[in-house]
Amino acid sequence: MTPAANTVYLDCFSGISGDMLLGGLLDCGLPEEALQNELAKLGLEPYRLAITRETRQSIAAISVQVCSETDQQFRNLATISELLERSSLDPSISTRALAVFERLARAEAKVHGKSIAEIHFHEVGALDTIIDIVGVVAGFHLLGISSVHCSPLPLGRGFVDCAHGTLPLPAPAVCELLENIPVTGIDTDRELVTPTGAALVAELVDQFGPMPPMTVLKTGYGAGDAPGTKGRPNLLRLITGRTEKVAEAQEVEVIETSLDDWNPEGFPFLCAKLLAAHALDVNLAPIQMKKGRPGFRLTVIGRTVDAPSLKELIFDETSAIGVRFRTEQRMTLAREIVSVETRWGPVQAKKVVAPSGVKIYPEYESCKDTATRHDVTLDQVYREVLIKSGDTG
Repeated sequence: MTPAANTVYLDCFSGISGDMLLGGLLDCGLPEEALQNELAKLGLEPYRLAITRETRQSIAAISVQVCSETDQQFRNLATISELLERSSLDPSISTRALAVFERLARAEAKVHGKSIAEIHFHEVGALDTIIDIVGVVAGFHLLGISSVHCSPLPLGRGFVDCAHGTLPLPAPAVCELLENIPVTGIDTDRELVTPTGAALVAELVDQFGPMPPMTVLKTGYGAGDAPGTKGRPNLLRLITGRTEKVAEAQEVEVIETSLDDWNPEGFPFLCAKLLAAHALDVNLAPIQMKKGRPGFRLTVIGRTVDAPSLKELIFDETSAIGVRFRTEQRMTLAREIVSVETRWGPVQAKKVVAPSGVKIYPEYESCKDTATRHDVTLDQVYREVLIKSGDTG
């Protein structure tokens, strides 16, 4: 039996919207009947989902449109919260969908200078927004997707007409929603990322960057409203696959800067702050700078999602006026902190599973505290930990 997908990569070469994402999920195998059953649990006013297969520049895709013959009910966040609470949706779906709506409401409220309670979801129609957001969250749930990755988002320029008048592109709410998310400018006057698409990405995506290591199982395409431009079909590509929790497949961002006018006494403080901000590793190495000046190379390793805050810390806490960064793959071994019982009481050590077997590495801080409390040498504590753990080196 083919294993089920647990990971999806959103390849946003033409941007993203709620209906494109919903169409891509259906093209990746989300059963239409199952989606309709989930949406029916909301108890919305009568509507019809127009789900059609279209071809955009020779690529087959699924288009999803919401059709309603009744007047739109423009709901605010409190009304939508009540709607989700009254529904019979799985709590994990309703909770996550509400989080998307809250992001969208906060962004719109900030842009228009209003309170969240005053914001109504009318930019793309209340019904469209609810179905897109709840449908996408339910789709991920039904397909068993637990990890969502996304490419940097392309942003167009120009203007768009909406209920508030003519707004510049990217739409102001989109700019708010994509804070700390990687984007790239595209020379087009089309709206590539909608507020609903931006809210879904901001809430649901775990990591941004290239496609993660995985076994590809299915690829689907969701079609946008417009046909697109020559060389850029208006499609969103979803690549679903299977990833296993293995130690050797990890993608990290390596951040470096060279410093020749910074006092290295501040390194322990900087190191502690970087680690508290989820850096995976930090090191400082002496180097020879231009004109023969001695300096230091600061290297920080972290997850892509944490990289923006790590770079800000480097700028705030050092004299750096620029940093270099790159994405790399790394291999790590399975490890855990264990407690080893010694004659002086428990001492912490790191248990590492290597290809040749299990290894024990005494933890310096724990060994130092033990040596200080019992007035013995650090080497004695190290040796005791190794002997008691059965690792004689």
